[in-house]
Order: sequence, then C-alpha cells, then structure tokens
Amino acid sequence: MRLTRTLQAGAAVAVLLAAAACGSSDSGGSSAAQGGLNPPDLKAPTKLGKTEGQVNLIAWAGYVEDGSNDPKVDWVSDFEKQTGCQVRSKVAASSDEMVKLMKTGEYDAVSASGDASLRLIASGDAAPVNTDLVPNYKDVFNDLKLQPWNSVKGKAYGIPHGRGANLLMYNSQKVKPAPTSWSAVFDDASKYKGHVTAYDSPIYIADAALYLKATKPELKIKDPYALDQKQFDAAVDLLKKQNPNVGEYWGDYLKEISAFKSGDSVIGTSWQVIANLTESEGAKVKSLVPKEGSTGWSDTWMVSAKSKHTNCAYKWLDWVISPKVNAQIGEYFGEAPANAKACAETSDKNFCTTFHAGDTEYWKKIAFWNTPIEQCIDGRTDVKCVPYAKWVQAWTEIKG
Repeated sequence: MRLTRTLQAGAAVAVLLAAAACGSSDSGGSSAAQGGLNPPDLKAPTKLGKTEGQVNLIAWAGYVEDGSNDPKVDWVSDFEKQTGCQVRSKVAASSDEMVKLMKTGEYDAVSASGDASLRLIASGDAAPVNTDLVPNYKDVFNDLKLQPWNSVKGKAYGIPHGRGANLLMYNSQKVKPAPTSWSAVFDDASKYKGHVTAYDSPIYIADAALYLKATKPELKIKDPYALDQKQFDAAVDLLKKQNPNVGEYWGDYLKEISAFKSGDSVIGTSWQVIANLTESEGAKVKSLVPKEGSTGWSDTWMVSAKSKHTNCAYKWLDWVISPKVNAQIGEYFGEAPANAKACAETSDKNFCTTFHAGDTEYWKKIAFWNTPIEQCIDGRTDVKCVPYAKWVQAWTEIKG
C-alpha cells in the first residue's frame, strides 16, 4: 500500500519565477498550455539504441518496488530480466527534493507531480519525450495526454502514470447533515473546532482558491493555481481563519487514518485510498468530491535532459504504463492507473470503478496540481500572478 507523499516546499521553486504558461478549463484546472512558457530548445530522441544496462530513478515511495519491502510486490525484477537494465532508485519525500536531485544530473527519470513538472521543464532539467518510442502510450486515457503539467505547446514532456483526487472525508456519525461543500472545512469549520484536518503543503492554498472560485465570483478566479495578489490574499486569509479549527495538518496518510479512528479528526482533506483503508479498519467515514470540485494530482514519468541511460529510461517509461504493471502500481500505491487496459489486470475487479479510472466526467471536476508561476497560467497578461515561492512563505504564516 502507498506510503507517504509530502510536499514541504523550499528554495527550488525559484527557477519558475520568470516562466509562464497559459490556458484554463471550466473544471478549475488549466487546459493545454498555449504559450508563455519558453523552455530550452531540447530535442527528444528519434529512435532508441542499445540499452545501457542501468537506469537511475527518483520516485515516490511505492512506485519502484523490487520485493524488498514486500516479497509479493515486485515489478522491477521482471523489468531487469527483460531489458537488462538494472534499476537503481531513490525515494523522494517531496517534490522539491525531486527537483533538487534532478539538477545533479545523476538520475535518468523521475515520477514528478504537477507542482514539480513545470519547474523541471522550465529549467531544462527535463527533456521532451518522444511518445512514439513508448508503445503503451497509445492506451493511456486521452484526458491525461498533453496536459498543462506534462506538456508545453503540444510537446510532451513525460508519460502519465496515475492520478487521484483530494477528497472531503468525514465521520458520518459525528458530522451531520452530510456535507456537500468545502464550506464544512472553511466557512463552517468552527462547528468542528480542533477536529478539522488539512493537507500539509503550500499547494493546499489552491484548495482554498478553488472554494473561493465558486463562492466569491467577484474575485474572478479562473484557475486555482493562477492567483493575482488580491486573489491570493483572499485564499491565504481564508486559510488563516481556518487555522484555529485545524487539529492537525497531515502529510503521512497513516497519521490521518489514526486520527479519524480515534476521533481526533472528524472532517478534512483526504485521498480515496485513505478513505478505503480508514473504513476497512472500522471507522465510520465517507468521502466525496464536493459540489465545488476538488484539487488532485497526476504523476508523470519524465526523462532527465542529462540522462546517461536514455534507452533504459524509455524502456522503464513503457514498462510502468504497460497494463499489468500499471495495474499493480495503481493498486499498491492507491491511485487510478493511466493505461485504460490496466483495469482488466487489477486483482480487485472493482478497483477502477472505485478510483474512477476511466470516468471522464469525474476528472473534469478535478483541478490537477500545477506549478504557480509569475506569468498567469490562466491566460491573463495584464497582471502578475503569485509564484510558488510566495506560496511557500505564506504557508508558514498560515500555520503560525
């Protein structure tokens, strides 16, 4: 089962202060980038050669399993046997750590989330990807291809791997009536003072912005990751008002499960896998995407521009989105697989239904993590948006 994904931000965000991308969608996220972000002119390979015998990876915990954590969980050994590429991997605890490690040039590929991918593209640390050299890419769900967190101006910079939504989870015995809006953890949070939980990351500011987009139309928020100063200040103010009601900011899913089981937390942000596990351990919880929609993540395997083992890296990209392996990773990690054919390979035949893998309408309600940059990614050119470095500073102030 998936371990933890934390996003404690740091100085690495500075590379995007002058970069930009454009576009927005009705769902609250960004549409395909249309301009503004001008990464270095790097070329993707036109063909693959002989494999180099090794590939060095940076990944979230649970993405590169070789049986050492659990003998029953191993999709690395067969890859090594079939390709001759020996896998060396490093688990990263945060997106910032991933960015920092990629800059060393010692790694060939990384499983980047949307709050890191644009940084890697803008800085020239990630190279464009030739999807024709990744045969299983053809079976990736179309609504994951050429999105603003994995492409620029129609050029792919990675291979979609999996996705998930940030849900509202609540104790169904203590939270009544059942909530339908994020207002339960924002405007009405005082009803559950000390028992509200929130995700511990600067990117959580986007959750407040998404709520304000629906409830404060006068702010004219189009994209929760593209906030001018006034919009940003409103989101920060909302989170500062929420803070006295928060019992815990969480980054480790085990802690959230424990808090809901004990009653220390009764409502807050969660993931589908956490909701499933919490319920399976006896807690009376339910979860939903509220009427305003939700934020979420889509992870992308990206190739380093300095890769010394590019052929093996491409073999790995194709391997992790092959139907059987993508199904294994999705179930172990707790996310919807990217390959449509993976759903026939899951051990739990209801898995893709539970995680909404192919539910296009569901994903339209999700504003996937993207990197806030100074040139507004919602298409505005008459104002500057608040870059992620400022989100990091504000998050420290919000938490006090």
